[in-house]
Amino acid sequence: MKLEDIISISGKEGLFKIVSRTANGLIVESLEEKKRMPVFASDSVSAFTDISIYTEDDSEPLQNILKSIFEKEKGDKALSPNSSPDELKKYLGEILPKYDRDTVYVSHIKKLLKWYNLLQSLDLIKELVSKEEEQEKGEEAKAKETPKKKKEKPQKDQAKQSKAN
Repeated sequence: MKLEDIISISGKEGLFKIVSRTANGLIVESLEEKKRMPVFASDSVSAFTDISIYTEDDSEPLQNILKSIFEKEKGDKALSPNSSPDELKKYLGEILPKYDRDTVYVSHIKKLLKWYNLLQSLDLIKELVSKEEEQEKGEEAKAKETPKKKKEKPQKDQAKQSKAN
């Protein structure tokens, strides 16, 4: 499953994967319940890849935060989303030290941890983290490649001109 195929729907609990596209919207399947349902253009949908958490400087993409949680927990479940607000804030502070404490609410942290634990329980978090690492390695390899200079072949007209002189 691709990270681009996972979405969040405002007003609906959990995460969904895109199964199909229709003329009027999408057909999605709940990752938890495996139930399919239509999503219309009037529904507020957020692609998983577009979600980020505000930091003091800018914002941090959700996939980077999930990767940090995965590394901290060594692939295991994260802190329970039902923990106390102070524990949740402390936990996010360990994962993302510069998160904006004024704009990131406890409800956001709970949702982040619910999503992580859901993806982890379905063994999708390993897949998402490893795919991201593969993409990063591919981008680094491309950046290291130096373009080879092509040998310029003289055009026929130029070759004839040089013989005439």
